Amino acid sequence: MAGVGPIAQDWEPVVIRKKAPTAAAKKDEKAVNAARRAGAEIETIKKYNAGVNKAASSSTTLNTKKLDEETENLTHERVPTELKKSILQARMDKKLTQAQLAQIINEKPQVIQEYESGKAIPNQQIIVKLERALGVKLRGKK
Repeated sequence: MAGVGPIAQDWEPVVIRKKAPTAAAKKDEKAVNAARRAGAEIETIKKYNAGVNKAASSSTTLNTKKLDEETENLTHERVPTELKKSILQARMDKKLTQAQLAQIINEKPQVIQEYESGKAIPNQQIIVKLERALGVKLRGKK
């Protein structure tokens, strides 16, 4: 392997500079500085949402927020009382603990606890598993 030597690396520093201001920007800056030196009044205007990375249309005003609060129910659907009682009764009839039932349907014991306390958000797949494991009809009672 003649002619193959160590790989050469370029260790020269790379300097990245900001883009130079355009002629128009320099002219404006000079005019502002001249006005400052002369003591003239300078007007500055803050642009609306300048430098903010979101669209103005996505923001909610006071009126739209109030309208949303009146028309929308912002809570999740919870397990109905009849379903809670049915699960609990069927589990007791089979003489199972929450942990045993959870193991049968391959879920965490916390899932069973949430369903029986009414805190769970109903999931049809879990309800079907419970029906099969407990041998009762749960979905018709809503």
